[in-house]
Amino acid sequence: MNTKSFEAVIGRIREIEFQEKFDMIVAIANGGIIPAALLNQRLNVEFQLLKLNLRDASQKPLYDSPRLLEEIRFDVSGRTILLVEDRVKTGATLNYARQLLAGAKLVKTFAVNGKADYCLYDEPCFRFPWILG
Repeated sequence: MNTKSFEAVIGRIREIEFQEKFDMIVAIANGGIIPAALLNQRLNVEFQLLKLNLRDASQKPLYDSPRLLEEIRFDVSGRTILLVEDRVKTGATLNYARQLLAGAKLVKTFAVNGKADYCLYDEPCFRFPWILG
């Protein structure tokens, strides 16, 4: 299992170049919260949580498809959104989240590890430096 240092991840977040100017960051909770908070320090825009679940802490699927755990209480109409997740395996959660944010002007995806519009790493075995235990 490959573990990047927290400093290495921070360095990549500082260096990544975005083609768009985002006016909202939406973190997929729980995994996207830490990377979204780090990105928000750099971008300084509105920050919201989208509470979805598909997998347990050991990455085993809990459901056949992602589930919305809490009603969305923010307006995305006409917004340019950076949708943030920690890990993208199949893309199912990101695709579902994009459907939920359909009223936005534009939604671009960000992942610390995996396939997204913007990603820091794309490695089969990756351990996040902020995971305890």
